[in-house]
Amino acid sequence: MNKNSLTSFYRYNIVSLTATAVDFIMLIFLTEVLQFWYVLSAFLGAFMGGATGFALGRNWVFMRKDGKLSSQAIKYLMVWIVSIFLNTSGLYLIVEYFGIQYIISKIIVAIVVGVGFNFFMHKNFTFK
Repeated sequence: MNKNSLTSFYRYNIVSLTATAVDFIMLIFLTEVLQFWYVLSAFLGAFMGGATGFALGRNWVFMRKDGKLSSQAIKYLMVWIVSIFLNTSGLYLIVEYFGIQYIISKIIVAIVVGVGFNFFMHKNFTFK
């Protein structure tokens, strides 16, 4: 990894932690306080976290303010839809088939999808 890629990777992880915090806070609040079904809460949390991630990713991580916003937003949306699917289906499978508590399952899935899919897709597709 070159210096630019390494800097982007570090910044991406800071943004990911921020977006993940938004995601998790929404998940827990909606599930525990408002009594939503955990899968719906996970979807809504991912939506809010994703919006946070796009704004910060575009302007700080990949510094692609000069790129066309609509094009980047469409690409981000495409990656985001796959990411939400991977996150919510992974969460459901781990909870339902392995009986692991939903918050622990969410942590496992978020790490796998965030590192194994999101960073590379946003770096090489969305904000390229």
